[in-house]
Amino acid sequence: MKKIGVLTSGGDAPGMNAAVRAVVRSAIQMGHEVYGIYYGYRGLLDGNIKKFDRYSVSEIMNKGGTFLRSARFPEFKQPEIREKAKAILAEYGIEYLIVIGGDGSFIGAKKLSEIGVNCIGIPGTIDNDLAYTDFTLGFDTATTTITEAIDKLRDTSASHSRCNIVEVMGRYCGDLSIHSAIATGAKHLITPETGFDKDELIKKLKEESKTGIGYSIVVITEKITDVSALAKEIEEKTDIETRATILGHVQRGGTPTPVDRLLGMRMGVRAVELIDKDVSGRCIGVDGNDIIDMDIYEALSLPNRDKSELIEIFEITKWGIYEYKKNENYLYIGTSS
Repeated sequence: MKKIGVLTSGGDAPGMNAAVRAVVRSAIQMGHEVYGIYYGYRGLLDGNIKKFDRYSVSEIMNKGGTFLRSARFPEFKQPEIREKAKAILAEYGIEYLIVIGGDGSFIGAKKLSEIGVNCIGIPGTIDNDLAYTDFTLGFDTATTTITEAIDKLRDTSASHSRCNIVEVMGRYCGDLSIHSAIATGAKHLITPETGFDKDELIKKLKEESKTGIGYSIVVITEKITDVSALAKEIEEKTDIETRATILGHVQRGGTPTPVDRLLGMRMGVRAVELIDKDVSGRCIGVDGNDIIDMDIYEALSLPNRDKSELIEIFEITKWGIYEYKKNENYLYIGTSS
């Protein structure tokens, strides 16, 4: 029998609860004990730890966020804090720690591994910014939320012939923007991967307005520019009524999609299977339809994935300025998405 701790760290992501549920129930099924650690690494230092049974994770799989809660804890970067965390785990007899979170959480797990703590990482972040895995927990749900929001914004933008700039999360990774822009037929896409040329964007919007195009949707990744100021400048230079919509933390919440629930369950079970075989220092991922595991050092050292294929798909399928096709009674421009 092994004693396993599980925590969720960093930003919450739909699907985390499914992963915790899978960890707890598969571990108990294999004859191990599981301890839930509340509020991430901070909760570990505070000793906010509780032994779980099968019923501790009932009725959570369909809920967004993380029932274990999460908390930012920058102090965990300090070596003496990590040594204290190791000592607390030893006090509880916890031999393995499963960390569900993003790149910052994984770095914490890597640092713990360096001082002898057996860690397994499960990628839980809506940003999809861990290069070793095709998808992270929460990405599918967040993309769905963004897509639904843009679809609704299109209705009001078209009604008023407006340009709407939609800022989505992702930090320094454009996956949420790219996937949602393709899915909604947005007209313009701005991400860390595409770069941002404000003058070129304004030029294109002017050209579109001359053709009689009724509205524009611009999808942009956060942290690139001040979208409210950009909207104001576009309106001043083009006379196109322009609005900025910052979706914000609504992207993190909501009921996880079946894709994220299943992914969380599969990743949670794989993590426990590794522990059952006395394996640690790994992180779980997905490659195609296969659940994989990789050395945590190798995983964190991989370069960012090439997004050029998806960006090309966006470019060749987005609405463009087509030539007018004259008919006796009307001018045909084409569809908008």
